[in-house]
Parts: sequence; structure tokens; C-alpha cells
Amino acid sequence: MDLPVMPPLAPMLAKAVARVPAGNYGYEPKWDGFRTIVFRDGNEVEIASRNGRAMNRYFPELEEAFRRLLPERCVVDGEIVLIDDAARRLDFDTLQQRIHPAASRVRKLAAETPAAFVGFDLLALGDRSMLAEPYERRRALLAETFAQLPPPLYLTAETRDRAVAEEWFASFEGAGLDGVLAKALDEPYEAGRRTMLKIKHERTADCVLAGYRTHKNDPKAIGSLLLGLFDDDGALVHVGVASSFPMPRRRKLFEELQPLVTDAAGHPWAPAEQQSGTRTPRTAEGSRWSGDKDLSFTFLRPERVVEVKYDHMEGERFRHTAQFQRWRPDRDPGSCTYAQLEEPVRYDLDDVLSTGGS
Repeated sequence: MDLPVMPPLAPMLAKAVARVPAGNYGYEPKWDGFRTIVFRDGNEVEIASRNGRAMNRYFPELEEAFRRLLPERCVVDGEIVLIDDAARRLDFDTLQQRIHPAASRVRKLAAETPAAFVGFDLLALGDRSMLAEPYERRRALLAETFAQLPPPLYLTAETRDRAVAEEWFASFEGAGLDGVLAKALDEPYEAGRRTMLKIKHERTADCVLAGYRTHKNDPKAIGSLLLGLFDDDGALVHVGVASSFPMPRRRKLFEELQPLVTDAAGHPWAPAEQQSGTRTPRTAEGSRWSGDKDLSFTFLRPERVVEVKYDHMEGERFRHTAQFQRWRPDRDPGSCTYAQLEEPVRYDLDDVLSTGGS
């Protein structure tokens, strides 16, 4: 591979702001998938994650599509997403299943639930590096490059109108998107730097505190709080964690929670053989990204309620780590149900994809 922009390359990142900014910006939807930079040089294609890891083996259908559809020599920044055909919205849970060690499993999923790619920046074309070019010029060339490309490749939507961006922020979440990005029209592509602006949804929920994990560097400090909500059947479902605390606060929390520590017997997230009844608990298990991490936790009597801030749900769980806001001694744990959560109005993903002009 002999491109003017070579792997590995750290993607340009974004910092969070509270609202859609006014100014000399191009606004784009914020997609919810795997951030990816695609390098193509003739028959050579490298699909690189945001950490520079090769992703080709997990998305063979996209590797073939990139080789067939992209310009012969180019580097494109974008997002791998998975579209739920029935619901016509993004499906991150199913996308995660593609990161599997078994090649046979990957091939099966590639056939059953093929992924798509949404392009949103052009970093090289032919022998020309675009990194020093302003976003406005990169976007124009990207639009030309993607103008006639069929699915599974799409061009992201873009507007210079702040009011339109605010409308997208309000409506596109119903199709599974994550918010809005703002990119300064006159800025170059600054790899690895947080120069874009991201605007994401923020909501609060009252959750049951049912356990904790200790900090990796201090067994008497809290690493994360394990949060639960009751479903319609009365089961306490693990919905996520809150974990961003200064170290003094972590140690204070550890001391504060010791009176609630209990054993597994009778706890709603205990192993099934230690539970009364036959219901299988939906517990504080990890994900396929957990690797060899120690996922054991300390059981707490589910008596305290904590208010947390979150952006959106993915299935039954918070999509990202929640942020601790305050204790809620006025709330009964039994009142912490899914019914309190705001449900975005459904929005057809086809309308989002067609807005990009692809």
C-alpha cells in the first residue's frame, strides 16, 4: 500500500458542547457505530478502527464493497453501522456481535446482517493528501466521490443551516442516531485532536444501586457503581454503570456503601443456583469487549436510589457510561422502572440516509 495518507492514522475527534453552535460550521448527524478509516490502494483495502486495529476480518462484505466501489486510491473516514431492516433504524447491539473470534460466525453474520458504511470525510484521493485542506473542500470532493455509489456505501447528510441541524438533533435520534456534529468549514483534518464539536442528548434516570466494582488501583475505592431498573415483570435488570469520580470521592463512596454490602443469597443478580424461584437473572455481566477483565462485583442490598445522567438507551441498557448526579433518598427503589425513561419518537432511517444524497 503506497498512499499519500498511510495507516495507522488517528481519526479527528470531537469535544462535547451543550448546544448546536452558531458560526461558520458544517453540521452532520452523529452516527452510532464503529468509527473507521478505510484505505484503498488498488486491490489492497485496510479497514482500520479508531485505535488503528485492522477490522477486515470482521466485515468481509464491506471489504469487498470498498474494493468494488471506492475510487482506486483513496482514504475515507466514516462509520460502520448496521441497519435493522424491519425497524428501519440503527442497531448497535447486533453490530457488536460482528466482533467475534470465529471466522465461521463472522461469515454467517455477514450474510444474515450485512453492515453498511457512512462516509463523512475524505482524507486522500489519488496521489493527493487532503489532510491540510479545509473541511469545506474535503466535503465537496467527498460528495462528488460518493454521488453515484450504491448501498452499502452512503454519504452522510450535511447542512450549513443551524436550524436544520437543530431539527436533525431532535428527530434523527428516533432512527438510532447519536446527536449532531459541527465541523468548522475552514479547518484542516487534525488527526487525533478534538477539534470537532459534538452535541448529544442528555437525560436523567433514577436507578437502583445494586452493586459496585472496586478500582483497579485501590481495593478500598469504588471503580464503578452498578445500576438497575425494574422491568414489567418486576425483575431488576442491570442497565449500566456510573464510574467517573475523583479518587477521594471513590474512597469516600467505598466507606459510605459498606453498610449495604450483602452476600449473593437472595440478591437479584446472584447466580441462578443461589436464587429462589426459577427466573434467570439479567445480571451485571460484561460484553464481548470485556476480554479478560475481572467482572466480579460486590453485592449491595438494593435499597439506595441514585440519579444519573445518560444520553440514550441501546436495548435494555444505557449505551454509554452514566454520570452520577445525586442520591435520591426520597425515592423508593421499587419505583425505579423503565416507564420513567423518555422514548424518542420513531424516525425512518431511510429518510436520514436519503438526506445525504447517496
